[in-house]
Amino acid sequence: MKTVIWNNLSEDERAACLRRPDLGAGGGVDDAVATIVRDVQARGDAAVLEYTRRFDGASLTAAALAVTDEEMQAAAAGLDKNTRSALRIAYNNIRAYHEQQGARSYEIETQPGVTCQRVVRPIPRVGLYIPGGSAPLVSTTLMVGVPAQLAGCTDVFMCTPCNAAGVINPHILVAAQLCGISKIYRVGGAQAIAAMAYGTDTVPKADKIFGPGNAYVTAAKQFVSRDSAGAALDMPAGPSEVMIIANRATNDRFAAADLLSQAEHDRVSQVILITFSEEKAQAIKEEVERQLALLPRKEVASAALENSRAIVAVDMDQALEIANRYAPEHLILGFEDGGQYVDRVQTAGSVFVGPWSCESAGDYASGPNHALPTYGYARAYSGLSVEAFQRTMSVQELTRDGLESLGDTIERLAEIEGLDAHARAVRIRREANYG
Repeated sequence: MKTVIWNNLSEDERAACLRRPDLGAGGGVDDAVATIVRDVQARGDAAVLEYTRRFDGASLTAAALAVTDEEMQAAAAGLDKNTRSALRIAYNNIRAYHEQQGARSYEIETQPGVTCQRVVRPIPRVGLYIPGGSAPLVSTTLMVGVPAQLAGCTDVFMCTPCNAAGVINPHILVAAQLCGISKIYRVGGAQAIAAMAYGTDTVPKADKIFGPGNAYVTAAKQFVSRDSAGAALDMPAGPSEVMIIANRATNDRFAAADLLSQAEHDRVSQVILITFSEEKAQAIKEEVERQLALLPRKEVASAALENSRAIVAVDMDQALEIANRYAPEHLILGFEDGGQYVDRVQTAGSVFVGPWSCESAGDYASGPNHALPTYGYARAYSGLSVEAFQRTMSVQELTRDGLESLGDTIERLAEIEGLDAHARAVRIRREANYG
């Protein structure tokens, strides 16, 4: 984790300092994903089963792809009381936060005789993807399942990989139960995305697909979203990341722990520390090394730290300028009274204020969604919400008087654009004798 003095960097060096790691996508990944997606589209279950054998080592039949009610019950019965309680508390908090969300319907008369509405509908068929490899994301099941539940989507189903014995992590199954998800399929990777995008004899077709994944899953979501016969995606995403602004009073151990909590996600994750002295940067870096030695995933975290930086800024104004330029997935204002700066944060997926607001709280149980824009997409995208599982449409009704009052305006604008048929559609009505 290299330390740099922001004021000593040229503009090109500043851009390089904040550049994310190359994800290694494109080329081989895109070609492999295209092959898998087209194969699943053509052969359905047969292709899904073949890739499940190849990539997950599980030899399944089509009938065994779907998780049974008995498996769901066994998963719930197998969890200890403390685990069930933790899942329930996290679910309740996430639900309470998301219950305040949702698109709003309204009606307005823009002028006499012209009534316009905005109406809200849930996306009918929603596919959820839950990674289940080196870190089975139980929390993600709640984060995508709760808003789908609250939005009222009529058909919600989930794909998640199994192990070589065909077993899905039981914690994922219990979390899905809490969210009312009963249709679960033991299939992962790009083949799962393809199956949900186009449908197979076993896996339903989704209108929109939600959930994170590796480079292959991400590429597959992007691939099917470009096909009108495929499925929309939730948001573009890259590896997890955090930026911490630490002042003189910031607890070194707290800051180091938060940096490592994101570094352990992925070798191409990135963590950024902003401080106001080289001494503070060094103290936190030394604490990172001490805690790193204790981590089971220290090899992954070490690789991520190679992509990471400690930046020395001159003051809070410059620190916030750097943060807004970087647009982090997670931004931690790791000191007392950090809340006074929230209004000045323009681009971040989620902001954590104060010394006790560890990023892990947001990942698991405080309430806000942890599915957030990464890789700089926070400049233009928001975190996952109930609204992402809904769509709105407009409804308008004009009376004859309403059309007459707007007629000259519509006809003139149509003439400006050279669209005579548009103007005629108005003129014919204005000249009509009926009504």
